[in-house]
Amino acid sequence: MNTVQTPSTQAEAAAERFALRVTARLSSGADELPYDISERLRASRMQALDKRKKDTVPVRLAAPVVVHAGGSATLGRGGNEGGGWWNALVSAVPLMALVVGLVVINIAQDESSANDLAEVDAALLTDDLPPAAYADPGFVQFLKTSAPSN
Repeated sequence: MNTVQTPSTQAEAAAERFALRVTARLSSGADELPYDISERLRASRMQALDKRKKDTVPVRLAAPVVVHAGGSATLGRGGNEGGGWWNALVSAVPLMALVVGLVVINIAQDESSANDLAEVDAALLTDDLPPAAYADPGFVQFLKTSAPSN
């Protein structure tokens, strides 16, 4: 028979081997202890075992369960709690705040870009040079060569 050990059974087997080595090591040294110390250790061991029996709660491991609840996820507290319109209203408030915030940001950015363009247009129109001079490649070369050195 071909048995394959899974990682959990391998870990359990390794833990068991370690426990056996530790108990063997402790038992080998117990024979050399004086009688009064070995009796105190025996009494402490019995108390620990009694306490463990009282404190131990049986652990039941459940098998994994796959729940198929449909094709969509919903946010809410459950079905039959009542106050459906109030819950819907309270749930819609964060969504409305988000939409209003996005609209305000869009308006502010539009105004900012319009103001920037207006400043550039005003600077071009009030300048001594005609706007066509800025498009002339020779004028750009003139600006590069005659730039004041600081």
